Amino acid sequence: MKVIVNGAPRELPEGASVADAVASVTTAPTGVAAALNDEVVRRSAWASTVLRDDDRLEVLTAVQGG
Repeated sequence: MKVIVNGAPRELPEGASVADAVASVTTAPTGVAAALNDEVVRRSAWASTVLRDDDRLEVLTAVQGG
């Protein structure tokens, strides 16, 4: 299935979760937030939130600095 992750199309297997998609774009899940179709997904729900074709996922990473 095709999902838009951080503005770019990405092919993921059917049944992929938010956790799977986050793992595909980052190596360290700490300091990371995810929003699915403009709704924040709590980290505790990542594994159980299944993605669908044409969903939009934004994966945001907190960084230090000024």
